[in-house]
Amino acid sequence: MIQVKQVVAGYTAEVDILKGITLHAARAEIVTLLGPNGCGKSTLLKSIAGFVPPRSGVVLLEGQDVSRMPAHDKIRRCGLGFVPQTENVFSALTVRENMLVGGHYLGNTQCEQRMRELCALYPMLGRKFGARAASLSGGERQILALARALMPRPHILLLDEPSAGLSPKMLQEVFEAIAEIRRKEAVTILMVEQNAMEALRISDRAYILSMGTVALSGAARSLMHDPQVQELYLGRPSP
Repeated sequence: MIQVKQVVAGYTAEVDILKGITLHAARAEIVTLLGPNGCGKSTLLKSIAGFVPPRSGVVLLEGQDVSRMPAHDKIRRCGLGFVPQTENVFSALTVRENMLVGGHYLGNTQCEQRMRELCALYPMLGRKFGARAASLSGGERQILALARALMPRPHILLLDEPSAGLSPKMLQEVFEAIAEIRRKEAVTILMVEQNAMEALRISDRAYILSMGTVALSGAARSLMHDPQVQELYLGRPSP
C-alpha cells in the first residue's frame, strides 16, 4: 500500500531532513515510526502526504507513483487520510460540522450514513454531536480528528503523534480507537509516536529513524524486547 524508496526531502534547499529513507507498509498493517525529536518522522509523513515533496526518490501508494501529486489530489484519488499533530480539529465547529468537513466530497446521503457508522464505532461522537470541538477533552478531540479523516473511507491513514499531550487514560482510549480502525475498516496506518511502548503494542512493525535515515526496523514485538531499542529509544537500560 505504501512504498517509500530512497526519499530525500527537506524544508530549505540547503538542508536535507530525510536522507534516503526506504520503508513500506502493507495493506491493513499498523506501522509505527519511532526515534528522537528532529530525526525526520513528521517530515516523512508530510512527504508521503504531499506537503513536503521529495527532492529525490519515490513515493508509491497502491503501486502508483505519487511523489509529485499534491495533498488534496491524494485524498481524493488515492484514498489518503492525514491527521496532523496539532490544530487537527476546527474548534469553533461542532462535532457534526467537523465530520461534514471530512465528508465534503461525499453526497448528502453518503455523508449522513458515514456519520452514523462512525458514531456507532465511537459512541462519544454521537453523545456530543452538537457540541463545539473546543468543549471536548484532548482525547475526544483526537477521536474526532480520526473520525473526520475516516469520513471519505480512506485506504491509508497517516497519524502524527495521536497521543500527544494526553493523560494516560485518554492515551489508552486513543490507541484502542486506532486499533479498532484497523479491525473494522482494514485501513493501512502509518503512525509517528513518542509513546513507544503503547504504539508498539498495537503495531505490526516499526521503523526507528535517526538523523534522517532508518536505524532499525522489524516486527513490533521483537523491537519491544530489543536491548538496543530499550536503551536508546525507550529509556530503559539494556540488560
